[in-house]
Formats: sequence, structure tokens, C-alpha cells
Amino acid sequence: MGSGFSSFLVLSSAPSAPAVPPETNLGDLPESVVGSVLVHLNPQEICRLAALNRAFRGASSADFVWESKLPENYDSIVSRVFGDGNEFPSNLCKRDIYARLSRPNSIDGGTKKVWLHKGTGRPSLSISFNGLSITGIDDRRYWSRISTDESRFKSVAYLQQIWWFEVDGEVEFPFPAGTYNLYFRLQLGRSGRRFGQRVCDCEQIHGWEKKPVRFQLSTSDGQNAMNECYLTSPGNWKFYHVGSFVVAEDSKVAMKVKFSMMQIDCTHTKGGLCVDSVLISPK
Repeated sequence: MGSGFSSFLVLSSAPSAPAVPPETNLGDLPESVVGSVLVHLNPQEICRLAALNRAFRGASSADFVWESKLPENYDSIVSRVFGDGNEFPSNLCKRDIYARLSRPNSIDGGTKKVWLHKGTGRPSLSISFNGLSITGIDDRRYWSRISTDESRFKSVAYLQQIWWFEVDGEVEFPFPAGTYNLYFRLQLGRSGRRFGQRVCDCEQIHGWEKKPVRFQLSTSDGQNAMNECYLTSPGNWKFYHVGSFVVAEDSKVAMKVKFSMMQIDCTHTKGGLCVDSVLISPK
């Protein structure tokens, strides 16, 4: 009995094994910590990480994460794009506001489309030829309207022949601070489809090799830019750079931008040109 009692004492006094702490993983991180990481990522990366686990999914919906991706004046942009009606719900979270602004939204009777550039979070704006002032556009001897899937507006203006070529336009928009480029989207030749293949009729192209086209822009705060170049690359859509303008950090009013392109040497005609749109995009 003595030896049995001694064995009991030895077993009772033996130290117990240390408790093993439970393993931790990314799912155990607080959402506030995850969110502080997500604000440094772009929207595509945030959406991909939201599929990792519950913590990332919750943090990816946080208002402070998506507010960092929105322009600082997004309220003014929402007002300009959606107006004061009931088209834009007032109770949307910042993620849903970003989603609504990221897809192309039509304004000004469908002549313009606005969306947020995913790389910079600043707005891009496209203006259809229907929103421009084009000399002779209503005279079918000179111009015609062509339906096409090659334009985001589903139609372009085609110039057969004219002596005085001039296209003007303007837009007023609450651009957030930054630098923006302005382009005309043009194509020499008339494209279409034949036997399921894209083809381009270049027979009417003429006059553009004689003199360059002059592109100009001016802004309501006194900025100006001008560029001259020959139109090239028949059968291909090209963006012709007009110039850049800068919106200051302390700007509180909408920027008005006027722009034009012209070739008004009346010693010769010019033709065979498709005019699609004007693009303003953040640099």
C-alpha cells in the first residue's frame, strides 16, 4: 500500500502539459484592421479580396474604404449626372455610389456619357457628335448619320465632301482636381461589314493630306491649348490629342471647356471622314 500511495503522489505532482493556443488566421483580423489595408488597394483588388473570408467581405463594404476611391466632390458629380430627381437613392452606401458612378451614365439628353476612370477615380466624359456643332451637318449633300457598333453612342457622322470643315463643342462639368486630356475620336473611311467581316470603304478619302487639321481648346479659367496634325491611318479609329487642362485643388465651381477642330482652307474639298465623339479623360 505504501508503494501505491507513493506512485499516486508522483503522478499527482507531475506538471500538466501547457495549453496550446488556438491557431489564428486572416479571418480573425478585426474588420477595421482589414479596412485600413484595403484603402491602399484599387477597386478591382478590393473586390477580389472580398472573397477570401468573412472579415475581408465585411471590410470591403465599409464606407471609409470606398469613400477613399470616390472623387472628393462626388456629391457635385452625382447632382450633375443624376439631377435632383428620385433617380439616385439617398440611402446608398459608398460602395454602391461608386458602382453607380463607375458605369457609363447618359446626361444632357443622351449626347454625353460620364463614368469614373477605374485607375484614378476621377471622371471620364464622352461627347457624341450629336452634342457637337458641325458645319453643314443637316445637309445630306455633305454629311450622313451611320449606325454602327463601333461607337458607344451607336452612330457616327460621316462626311462625304465639304469645303469648310469645322466642328465645335463645349461642356460644363464639376471635374475634381487634376489634369485632364481631351481627344477627338475620328476615322478616315467608312467601315461596315461584309460576309461577317469588318471592311472599310476608303474611296471618298481626299483633301486631308493637303493641310493639317487644327485642334483647339480653352477653359473658363483662361487655359488654352492648340495642336495641328494630318489625319492618318485610313480604316482605323484614332484618338487625336487636342491638349490638356488642369483643375486646381481649390476650385469650387464647374469647369467650362470649349474645343474645336477645323480645316477651312477653301482651295480644295475634303471628305471620307467619320466623326464619332470627343473624349475627356484624367491624365
